[in-house]
Amino acid sequence: MSQHLWERYTSQLILCEAAGLALDLSRVDLPQDYRDQLAPAMERAFTAMAALERGAVANPDEQRMVGHYWLRAPELAPSPELSQAIAATVDQVVAFASAVHRGEIAPERGGRFTDLLIVGIGGSALGPQLAAAALGGPSDPVQPHFIDNTDPDGIDRVLARLGARLASTLTVVMSKSGGTKETRNGMLEVKAAYERAGLSFERHAVAVTGEGSALDRFASGWIARFPMWDWVGGRTSEMSAVGLLPAALQGIDVRAMLEGARVMDAFTRKPDLASNPAAALALAWHRETRGVGARDMVILPYKDRLELTSRYLQQLVMESIGKEHDLDGKQVHQGIAVYGNKGSTDQHAYVQQLRDGVHNFFVTFIEVLRDRPGPAIEVEERTTSGDYLLGFLLGTRAALFEKGRSSLTITLDEVSPRSLGALIALFERAVGLYATLVHVNAYHQPGVEAGKKAAAAVLDLQQQALRALDSIPRSVTDLAAALQAPDQAETLYKILDHLAANPGRGVARVGGRHPLQARYFRT
Repeated sequence: MSQHLWERYTSQLILCEAAGLALDLSRVDLPQDYRDQLAPAMERAFTAMAALERGAVANPDEQRMVGHYWLRAPELAPSPELSQAIAATVDQVVAFASAVHRGEIAPERGGRFTDLLIVGIGGSALGPQLAAAALGGPSDPVQPHFIDNTDPDGIDRVLARLGARLASTLTVVMSKSGGTKETRNGMLEVKAAYERAGLSFERHAVAVTGEGSALDRFASGWIARFPMWDWVGGRTSEMSAVGLLPAALQGIDVRAMLEGARVMDAFTRKPDLASNPAAALALAWHRETRGVGARDMVILPYKDRLELTSRYLQQLVMESIGKEHDLDGKQVHQGIAVYGNKGSTDQHAYVQQLRDGVHNFFVTFIEVLRDRPGPAIEVEERTTSGDYLLGFLLGTRAALFEKGRSSLTITLDEVSPRSLGALIALFERAVGLYATLVHVNAYHQPGVEAGKKAAAAVLDLQQQALRALDSIPRSVTDLAAALQAPDQAETLYKILDHLAANPGRGVARVGGRHPLQARYFRT
């Protein structure tokens, strides 16, 4: 058996030495007849990817190109103007960060910026959070903080951690349209906090947004504005100003990130299943999920710095692949669920179920060869903490394989800007290829838009309820009837219960909590 696995390993290992990355497929059953069966579909995927990189409209819902690959290879953009704009933005990001580090761009009260507050959601937060966790450290020129939700308590906690350092905090607000409510709310909360501290928000604020957007107009007096192009989706925006600006401000080598992605892009353009790691990933996903999402993708990075990889990939994979309809309009309900945490923590959490429970998953291990920058102590004779980490990874992989559980292993030489750029690019390409294999559009998100519209309807109902309430207590049923919205009674109850629970909202409740007993009135 060991000899058989060694032969499988050596024959199914894909090395990308220029990016410091390797992909091991030996613990996935990918027989040659399966590869041959999917070869025509994979050829179509390569063709579709090449057309996308040339500037074809890949998001027909919005008639948009999809050009995140141009961000690390501007010469591939379909026009000289775009190429120049991409290159110029990178230069501007690097120059701006350098000016902040030198103190040439400084807080209102003088000194230097010590902290960075990023206000965004989805791709405008997950990519920067991943880079900050993977590449940041206590000696960074500024320390990053994130407001990535519209939770008031969460916002208060971030602002409380900043405390008096708000005066030396640079805030970056990210929203393509400026209409994303969570980001707008966070921005207004932060603006109010600066004003309470007697500070000018405008003298501490930077925007990353679309030209002419609501945020672009609102930010006219801010320190700086950087572009967010409509042909870059949020989940593939880490190599744009969205990800590069926060990383550069933290002192991360963003040109190395771009180079790592560029190298991986070149490596994964090859239409060769045997040596293309992105195509191999897409093929393995198809095999494990039977092309219909039959199994979940469990991400297990054995490195604390990569703990957020699973959260990042949740958006990239699930928002791209999770679709109700295919490209022909046929209802298919596609998707791959993604979850995970980190090793060896998960060995004390849910690996028990992975080995002995329901077989509805496959695992992607992420291994990092370099343990730490300097030498390590021996916790036992000729054994370091890092040796144990590797032992737990290999042991878990073996234990899963014994029970017929498939796994892939991605090995990085080290966690660096270059390797993180390569890792992100690898998954971006794999997602694009897999989407073509299962015939869905990876570049739109109608389900997200439906949720936004539903939320807007809830807030509209709240305004109607507040206008209808007076000093006389009324039941939810009566109020719903008065609003001619009897089918919205449950939503109305949730709205009123929330308003009554929060001081200063002008709504009170009497008669008990039960929906049929509660009566609400204006105070």
